[in-house]
This record gives sequence, C-alpha cells and structure tokens, in this order.
Amino acid sequence: MKVVILCGGFGTRLKEETEIKPKPMVEIGGKPILWHIMKNYAHYGFNKFVLALGYKGEYIKNFFYHYRITCNDFTITLNPTDAPKIHSVSDDNFGEITCVNTGEKTLKGGRIKRLAPHIAGKYFQRTLSMADFSFSKKNFGLSVAGGKLRL
Repeated sequence: MKVVILCGGFGTRLKEETEIKPKPMVEIGGKPILWHIMKNYAHYGFNKFVLALGYKGEYIKNFFYHYRITCNDFTITLNPTDAPKIHSVSDDNFGEITCVNTGEKTLKGGRIKRLAPHIAGKYFQRTLSMADFSFSKKNFGLSVAGGKLRL
C-alpha cells in the first residue's frame, strides 16, 4: 500500500526555518519532520511513499537521493562508472520513495491529480474529486463513495 504525503506548502508559520528549507525538512532531534512521519508509517508496514513536492522540492529530492551515502559507511572510487559500495545498512528502511514535482503553487487537489500516474493501480481506477472523500473515525481509513480506498 502506498502512502501519499503532500510536501508542497510554503511553511509561512515557520518563516525563520523555511526560508532556507521546506517545512517537511525542518529538523526535530536531528532528523527532518518528514523522516519522522515516514518512520512511523514504516513501523506499521507502510513502505511505499509518494511525495508530492512543491516549495523547495529539490531540497527533499536531494536529501533522499544522498540518504544512503550520508547514513552509512561506504567506499567509492573516482571512476564515474563505478557505483559506491555500501558497507553498513542503517535501520531506516523506508522501502520505495517516489518524488513527484507537483508545482510550487499548485493547490492540494491539483497535487493529488498530478500523482495519479504514480498511485494508479487495482484500487485506484478513476480520478477522484474531493467530494468523493469522507473520513471515518471508526476505522481510521479513507472511504470513497461508500467503499474503502486502498492505494
């Protein structure tokens, strides 16, 4: 099952921090907020993430692109055709992370629509409008037109 995280806001209430980096990358305990969110989902078996990037999305892309190298011991040669050899594996196993540029000024509904090619599948066969969604406290799930939506 895929987890969609909207990472596109300007973070105006955290202005001091978000002038340099996007709100999801503001650190708590030495790790970005986004890392903490993903770690919680991964703990419960959700290990495929689709990140809808907006404001300063390149910062988030750069973080995850270099994550394996910065969190592990490795050996590298200066030959550009040789891949780095990772020696240790960090405990942070988020599985698969898809970063999608959804536009800096795109609103939430537009961001979700732009994610359709990345979340389409057996349970996501049509474009949904926000009117189709309802939340249930009983099952903490997302319902669509009376049936459960699974991505």
